[in-house]
Amino acid sequence: MLRDFDPADPLSDAFRDSVGGAIDGFLSQQEVLLREVGTSALMEVARSYTDGGKRLRPAYCYWSYVAAGGDGTHPEPVLQVAASLDLLHVSALVHDDLIDAADTRRGKPAAHRQYEALHLERGGRGSAREFGASASVLLGDMLLMWSADMFDRSGAPGLDAAREELGRMRAEVTAGQFLDISAAHGVADDADALAVAERVLEYKSASYSIRRPALIGARLAGASDEAYGALARFGAHIGPAFQLRDDVLGIWGDEDVTGKPTGGDLREGKATVLVLTALERADEAAGRRLRAVLGAKDAADDDVAEAAAIVEATGARAHVEELIDRHLADGLEAIGDAPLTDDGRQALTRLAELSVRRAF
Repeated sequence: MLRDFDPADPLSDAFRDSVGGAIDGFLSQQEVLLREVGTSALMEVARSYTDGGKRLRPAYCYWSYVAAGGDGTHPEPVLQVAASLDLLHVSALVHDDLIDAADTRRGKPAAHRQYEALHLERGGRGSAREFGASASVLLGDMLLMWSADMFDRSGAPGLDAAREELGRMRAEVTAGQFLDISAAHGVADDADALAVAERVLEYKSASYSIRRPALIGARLAGASDEAYGALARFGAHIGPAFQLRDDVLGIWGDEDVTGKPTGGDLREGKATVLVLTALERADEAAGRRLRAVLGAKDAADDDVAEAAAIVEATGARAHVEELIDRHLADGLEAIGDAPLTDDGRQALTRLAELSVRRAF
């Protein structure tokens, strides 16, 4: 048994509490400086984002480290690296929520909305909306810097090799986000909307959520070329499956479970693979009704429900479910006979199933 972590339950309370504790301890150190400067509101909102969460990126990092033969008996430095990936993740969420003008995140007000409320509560000068936007940009930047600091201070083995993967992870998610907004505003280099959506899926979410965290763990463990290659192939399939599931939940997910409004992707007008496939398959009348809801933030619930029904009727949802199943099978095949530890293989198999079969 590896510490208190059970490979049969790779997202156990013990694991998630350890990641949360590492983040909390690091933020407590940073809080001293913020109090000296007089910017405690940065930390208050930061903690609203770092408390809870799925901890998937830390889990893929840690269990890939174990799978590649890393020493799981003294995991604290590796957990520090794994936890730093969640700080990177929440930095992206803060900026993403601002870009999308989202009202909530995990059932709480989004960062820019919290700062708007602070401005109003304190009777601030000027525009509350402008203050909220400016403050959330700075918070996202701060979380990004903290993520790098936590990574560098971890003292984990193989840090130099892992740093290259981390650099790619940061660049990919940022470029993927830029591609996403470029497509949304009609200025992407590629006019093929579905091809762009597939690249957004790969770089904004799939690689950054699964593949790169897994490869960071592999580098920390000093993985052999064969083990590294197997984990790369694993992540290349499970990552897209994870995001495709997110796209399904973005239309049909339960708000009480996901923390995001049901049908939110339709109201936000997200050009996901799921939505674009539906538009490609819909007849003229159905496509017109679907387009009328896309991006209509004030769309009535009945109209959103009709749009969701159109997506399903085109067969787009069934098509995406087939893609998810295929990616899951190929991802698990990649690690099936690879030179990985039994504990690591078991944990990654369970993680993959949780990632693509989730309702959260």
